[in-house]
Amino acid sequence: MSTGADQATELKPETVRHLAKAVDVLVDEFGDRYERERIQGLMDDSVESLTSEGQVEDFLPALAHRFTRERLKALARASGPERAMPDVLFVGLGDTGRGQMAAALVTLRSEGRVVAHSAGSSAGANLDRGVLEVMAELGVDLTEAFAKPLSPEVLEAADVVVTMGRSVGAVQVPEGTQHADWRVGDPTGAPVDEVRRVRDEIDARVQTLLGELEAASSEAAAQPS
Repeated sequence: MSTGADQATELKPETVRHLAKAVDVLVDEFGDRYERERIQGLMDDSVESLTSEGQVEDFLPALAHRFTRERLKALARASGPERAMPDVLFVGLGDTGRGQMAAALVTLRSEGRVVAHSAGSSAGANLDRGVLEVMAELGVDLTEAFAKPLSPEVLEAADVVVTMGRSVGAVQVPEGTQHADWRVGDPTGAPVDEVRRVRDEIDARVQTLLGELEAASSEAAAQPS
């Protein structure tokens, strides 16, 4: 694996083998569109990003595979033909609370008709337990979700970027991309009742956003070609 000599020597041999197998799987899926070297480079960068954010090495191959796959899919959407499904990115501070809830609620309320991502401007490691609990109340299982750093591919592919308050810091939203800033409470470490209140506020905002996206889509479809 071409993870870079310094990084590769720091990882266990078993981890390196699993990462190499993950690259093979991604090449099977995306190799008709991207060269192995491009896929390998994204994997190397994902590994570096996730290890710098404190991800446990035992879980690193699975998380790096998922993160790299998300980035490859975003690249394909951004460079492919015009698509029917809007793409929304929620950027929080640690990607352990508000953004994760918002992305999951977009998927839930749109019934998968809108692509949703979350990312952190300074990604943490584990989702807040209260967030997991209140989302489970809606039938949403976030136990397999993980905090992801903000990647340029996902940012470039987004039609809408929603920053989750001032704590996120400056996000370089691409020109022409719709941007909104949602000032909602931070659920991380809060009592469950407060986390539930934040969830419901985000849910209301999500449903308003989906209504706006649907109206914009209908208006575009009605325009003469």
